[in-house]
Amino acid sequence: MANKKTLIDGLNEDLANELGASILYLYQTSVATGWDGEELREFLSAEVTGEMQHAIFLAEKIASLGGKPTTMPKQHKCPKDVKGMMKYDLKLELEAIESYKQRAMQAEEAGEIGLKIKLEELIVDETAHAEQIQRILRGM
Repeated sequence: MANKKTLIDGLNEDLANELGASILYLYQTSVATGWDGEELREFLSAEVTGEMQHAIFLAEKIASLGGKPTTMPKQHKCPKDVKGMMKYDLKLELEAIESYKQRAMQAEEAGEIGLKIKLEELIVDETAHAEQIQRILRGM
């Protein structure tokens, strides 16, 4: 059975990932160029807000569980070309899905059923993001 500290530590890792993704996506929207860059900017502008909403939820949940939310974002590499950015972003989305699957299991084991359901909703969000990126990459 997962304990609360393990769950909080995992949620903090997820929070760092969401904060880092928000910063990365903001960076990418500012430096992407060309026609592909225009599509990337349009797609990622909404993603910045979505990732921050995920971060807010995670921070609030960590605090409500008695933990201290991290303020340190995960650092990411910054590919130079738009296709490289999209491939890297897809990798991050797929990693987030796997992390949230693990966290949902931990939440269930800890008796945090509401959290488990919310994490499953985040899995749905991240899956939709990954599918959008895959479609964009197929057209590049």
